[in-house]
Amino acid sequence: MLVIEHLHKSFPTAQGPLQVLRGVDLTLARGSSLALMGESGSGKSTLLHLVAGLDRADSGRILIDGEPLHGHGESALARWRREGIGLVFQQYNLISSLDVAANLAFQARLAKRHDPQWLAYLAEHLGLAALMDRYPEQLSGGQQQRVAIGRALASRPELLLADEPTGSLDEASSDEVLALLLQLVGEAGSSVLMVTHSPRLAACLQHRCVLHQGQVQGA
Repeated sequence: MLVIEHLHKSFPTAQGPLQVLRGVDLTLARGSSLALMGESGSGKSTLLHLVAGLDRADSGRILIDGEPLHGHGESALARWRREGIGLVFQQYNLISSLDVAANLAFQARLAKRHDPQWLAYLAEHLGLAALMDRYPEQLSGGQQQRVAIGRALASRPELLLADEPTGSLDEASSDEVLALLLQLVGEAGSSVLMVTHSPRLAACLQHRCVLHQGQVQGA
């Protein structure tokens, strides 16, 4: 469902353009999972931001079900961000003024796909059912990450984009949270593109590749 063709991206610096992506090619089939690895600064997060429609490439194409992501204007990009993807980041990015229940429902309500039964199922399986009236500051890091995962999956997105989703957790918690994420992703029918520095976590996904010197190896 996702095809990336010859993607280039640079950023301006005082010394001139810094080439981050140098002709990236990548394919992700519907319902499958792919771990994107690479050294710090290799462009992994940049690639995720481009797929999310948060930034534009210098050249190349991102195709969603055969349609160019950047071919239909800003309104289509906004719809893609609202309805097509779920985002999970290491920093959680929960809304501090909303309780767990409202944070979980936030993305699904924006996408007009709020399903109370699915939300209750997510809360139960993520161990959040007893915490629904708490606020982010009252939760541990692991609990906040579970809320972030639930929020991203509440709208049953076509594609889940996860940027180091367990990077701030200890090893045991990371394994548990990733296992839950992959189980629920399968039940939601979503595809997964996950950035990770951990070979152990990458091995849990169906496919793996490495971003090195701006190009993908092993896709």
